[in-house]
Amino acid sequence: MKKIQKIVDYLQSQDPNKTIYSSSELNDAAIASGYKNMGPTTNEIPRVSRGTYDISGVIIPLPLQERKEMDNIVEKTLVREVRKTVFVDEFKSSYVPQIDPNFVKWGAYRDVLKIIKTEFFYPIFVTGLSGNGKTMMVEQAAANAKREFIRVQISPETDQDDLIGGFRLVDGETVFEKGPIVKAMELGAVLLIDEIDRGSNKIMALQGVLEGKPIVIKKTGELIEPKPGFNVIATANTKGQGSESGKFSAATIIDEAFLERFSITIEQPFAPAATEEKIIMNHMRVFGSVDEEFAKLLVSWADGIRKTFYDEGVDDVISTRRLAHIVQTFAIFGDRMKSIDLAISRFDEDTKNTFKELYTKFDASANIERENNTSLEETAEKSDYYDDVSLT
Repeated sequence: MKKIQKIVDYLQSQDPNKTIYSSSELNDAAIASGYKNMGPTTNEIPRVSRGTYDISGVIIPLPLQERKEMDNIVEKTLVREVRKTVFVDEFKSSYVPQIDPNFVKWGAYRDVLKIIKTEFFYPIFVTGLSGNGKTMMVEQAAANAKREFIRVQISPETDQDDLIGGFRLVDGETVFEKGPIVKAMELGAVLLIDEIDRGSNKIMALQGVLEGKPIVIKKTGELIEPKPGFNVIATANTKGQGSESGKFSAATIIDEAFLERFSITIEQPFAPAATEEKIIMNHMRVFGSVDEEFAKLLVSWADGIRKTFYDEGVDDVISTRRLAHIVQTFAIFGDRMKSIDLAISRFDEDTKNTFKELYTKFDASANIERENNTSLEETAEKSDYYDDVSLT
């Protein structure tokens, strides 16, 4: 029983969440634990299917002295394995971002820039509705400070291997691919964890990272010390308490102890109307479709929708990002209402119609434009009909 417990303890030290192993994996674990092979001990582990076993039924706590002995064996084994491990730097998306000449500095940008320039370890949690410029603000602050920047996108499927790194097979050789967190620590980079409230409890591996302390890669035994300048900035659509309205259905409730490790929380609203107009005008210049009147109308319309949203009159908002999509669509089609109609088609039909109706209250020409377009379409249809009749 002592042998099987040592083997199971070794497997748990490698991945505490995994319980299903193949016979070859069990044999490798036996060798790593100081035995020649698994041998008949395999029969003591419940078999799930041919060649597959479940260790969950044999995880038994060891007496303290035996556990210390096991830890020594595992530690020595890991040291040997690290010497044989080939490390690869597959994570290439670290870079010093370029300064965007069209970026408009507003809100908490200067505060974030000041924090990044200090090169202190000072974790920041930035919260705000989707599409209001949180990610761009952090990226441009890093660009201005000329700092290495790594962005990692969180999803419900994100796990420890995605963040810290994991083994993979390359040309028949086992290599360890370092994840974005390890890379950021080694570079002393600004690590942006985007949409952190979409993650599951699998991202709790970040808890030690948020203290600015060294971490040990369990799979290799390597100690990673953060280089000076390393910092963590997280963005979220919520404050980590879930989404009461259901607007952000993937948002999870983040553990309070986890949130407590962030030094400050910055709440980012949508930009004031005058600032948002500058942002939209800059986008128009980029796409070569400058229409100052349309820019003002779009911002007033979006602001009106947001106020209605906060009063619970509508279920959604028009974000600054959505306005940028409308501007680009306008550069292609040159038609205000068509651009709006196409760019808001992602919303349900009722919301879409409500938004279009609200726009006509700001733009008196919108109804005329829509009627003219309808007349042109009807004329074209009639022309096609008579052409078909004449052919017959």
